Amino acid sequence: MTTIYKLNSRGEGVKQIQRALHLIPDGIFGKLTREALITWQRENRLTPDGIAGPETLAKLLPQVDVAKTTARRIDYIAVHCTATPEGKDKTVAQIRNEHMTQNGWSDIGYHFVIYRDGTIARGRSVDKVGAHVSGYNSHSIGVAYVGGLENNPNVPYSKLKAKDTRTPEQKQSLMRLLKELKGQYPRAIIKGHRDFSPDKNGDGIISPCEWIKCCPSFDALKEYSKL
Repeated sequence: MTTIYKLNSRGEGVKQIQRALHLIPDGIFGKLTREALITWQRENRLTPDGIAGPETLAKLLPQVDVAKTTARRIDYIAVHCTATPEGKDKTVAQIRNEHMTQNGWSDIGYHFVIYRDGTIARGRSVDKVGAHVSGYNSHSIGVAYVGGLENNPNVPYSKLKAKDTRTPEQKQSLMRLLKELKGQYPRAIIKGHRDFSPDKNGDGIISPCEWIKCCPSFDALKEYSKL
């Protein structure tokens, strides 16, 4: 289902619309945002109804072009979560800042990030080696969805439990993105971050007791096995 933004809508998607319209991105679709959108729609020969539907969004916020391929050998497409509490938004800019300042990396570690409203945002260029799965970065592409942790204000962040917090929009966008990437790199295997953990007992199965971390907080290997 396509997301539609109109008066009183809220969230990261509204912020993106506001940035495109050169407004203060407060995430609230108020009268000012509606008036600015109507003006923009008139200028771009669209129906000036003040509603950001599929046609308006396609022109105002073009979807990330995932058609670009890389000369790098891609053996894996790694699915991650951003370890963000449920219901909380996080942008590529924020993640990039964290990865660069806290980890000392040159850029955001992921190649794609999927926001809670389903928006697919570009992270690091696919031409560049990512920083998301140690030992596998040179021949993989990293995809992350915003979320992955429970939201419990009574529990310290470091103690929050892993949780599949994907919204319906995120699930839809993840499937679409992974299908496109799989089409470009048909030999690539789609795995969750936790599936790259070492098989300590050598039984050929990465069991929960062997996970280095729970990311992406759901069984990506099973869910996308038929892609």
